[in-house]
Amino acid sequence: MNPPSAGTEPEIEGLSAVTFSTRDMQRAVGFYRALGFSLLHGGENEAFTSFALGGSFLNLTTETHGPISWWGRVIIYVSDVDAMYRKALAAGIAPAFTPRDAPWNERYFHVSDPDGHELSFARPLS
Repeated sequence: MNPPSAGTEPEIEGLSAVTFSTRDMQRAVGFYRALGFSLLHGGENEAFTSFALGGSFLNLTTETHGPISWWGRVIIYVSDVDAMYRKALAAGIAPAFTPRDAPWNERYFHVSDPDGHELSFARPLS
């Protein structure tokens, strides 16, 4: 894969993952393991867990503050995370943070749509 150029328009490439919040990671991990999901990262005692879901992923994140009011997050792979970040800023959209590299080997940032649904734009790190 060639590195993107600074002036290149980012392309939407596909849905990477869906992330659900849980109040009980041990129970949730047991549920997905019982259904045959393959554990890739995390586990019963972690705050973040990722399972294989065909060519995509199903993630779980622990929610410990108050009732679960956060529905989750859609993770969308793009050709260039930093270009997508600049595009969001240019459109007057305020991302939650600047692009960062994650320990699960992705570069990403988050934005919320007008209804509060969270979108994560990401790209695997080479």
